[in-house]
Amino acid sequence: MSSDETNNDNAPVADINDQIAQRYTNLEAWRAEGVDPFGARFEGQVPSVEARTLYNEDEPEAEPVVTVAGRIILFRVMGKSVFAQIRDGAGVIQVYAQKNVLGDDKFAAFKRLDFGDIIGVTGGLFKTRTGEITAKVAEYTLLSKALRPLPAKHQGLVDVEQRYRQRYLDLIGNEEAGQVFRQRILIIREMRRFLEDRGFLEVETPMLQVLAGGAAARPFETFYNALDCPMFMRIAPELYLKRLLVGGFEKVFELNRNFRNEGLSRRHNPEFTMLEIYEAYGDCRTMMELVETLITTVAKIVNGNLQIQIGDDQTIDLTPPFRRAPYKDLIRERMGDDWYELSSDQRIEKTKALGLDVNSSMSDVEVTHEIYEKVIEHELIQPTFVTRLPRELVPLAKVCDDDDTLVDVYELEINGVEISPGYSELNDPIEQRKRFEEQIDAAAGNPEVSQIDEDFLTALEHGMPPAGGLGLGVDRLVMLIAGAESIRDVILFPHLRPKK
Repeated sequence: MSSDETNNDNAPVADINDQIAQRYTNLEAWRAEGVDPFGARFEGQVPSVEARTLYNEDEPEAEPVVTVAGRIILFRVMGKSVFAQIRDGAGVIQVYAQKNVLGDDKFAAFKRLDFGDIIGVTGGLFKTRTGEITAKVAEYTLLSKALRPLPAKHQGLVDVEQRYRQRYLDLIGNEEAGQVFRQRILIIREMRRFLEDRGFLEVETPMLQVLAGGAAARPFETFYNALDCPMFMRIAPELYLKRLLVGGFEKVFELNRNFRNEGLSRRHNPEFTMLEIYEAYGDCRTMMELVETLITTVAKIVNGNLQIQIGDDQTIDLTPPFRRAPYKDLIRERMGDDWYELSSDQRIEKTKALGLDVNSSMSDVEVTHEIYEKVIEHELIQPTFVTRLPRELVPLAKVCDDDDTLVDVYELEINGVEISPGYSELNDPIEQRKRFEEQIDAAAGNPEVSQIDEDFLTALEHGMPPAGGLGLGVDRLVMLIAGAESIRDVILFPHLRPKK
């Protein structure tokens, strides 16, 4: 009988050290019989889902022979027979071992298998009285001995942090976790297909950069010994992708990692996956149409519809067209029609009344944006393109034709979080230099915003076509489509504080 379980699902579980000790005893018993408990090459197996389809309801006596392999997730000894379930990457199939088929020695060895062991089985398919398609074990092979017990099969991992630290156990015991990551894989595959079908080229740009540009964020620093210079993990690929526009690559995208040396939260991981897209001769509206179509196309393929259930009582409707709302209109809706006519002191007073931490050293733009980021953004549950932001907030975008205090950009908000920013890209090198200088002055000595990327400006001086560009947070999109509550639920190995 398995050393970890009896055929009573409610039986007490032995102390963990006793279980491990018993597994080592079983390991030595296999070796004493000349069996390698960590197996070797195993061939001929078919996925469990495919194996079950080979059973013919019209010819039950045929019992087609299949070979399957997987991890034991249930093991129940019933006298001279054993029922077990094994899970592979496709699903679960039941196997049935009998003493009178295997013989005394092989059956005794089969009973020595443990919950979590990986085995290969060959046998004919039949259907049990309860209707379960099952492989009758004619031959079996131990492929990998599990020396540590898995979490109890009915509970799985209940410690959330352990789920993240030991994702492999989460995937073994939690079918929903595996489904989320299969959705992620499908989402990324369909995003690539969507863009390639529209003539975009996937490119790769440096992750180690001399200057961390393209966004305002604290970078991770390292040192390049061969060049004897400091380097930074990129915070965004934007400035390199724009160099490609200069070079004649007119429709490009990069789907890869960015790194920001900032906090951990339900919606932030310092290493995250980002999609960035640039299209020559496009603009902000081109990008809005593109990202709206991309999101709705991928969501429909992955989920089958455009209604996303979040929790028990929230449904997000991705049916296009998405709402479009100017930034200033949202501020006025929340703070009053006269907000932009108020004095700085009046704005600070009203902002503090919302419980926000603002002070007189902050500019009017900063005070206003605090309201947007801390209050308004979280209230935008249904898809909303927020447009026409203050130019101080986006130094890499073109100003609006009718108001040079605003930039021609959008921020796509869904479920209270920014999913995608998009711009009419600034391609005037003289104006771009001026914006960089303004950004450095406003940062007041902040080392994260202290240098101008002269190489990028040199590229612009050679002529960059007018273009639209966008970014799309892949982890956040997966959270949305999968209905996940935390970014850690959609990243296989999220960052955590090291155990001491």
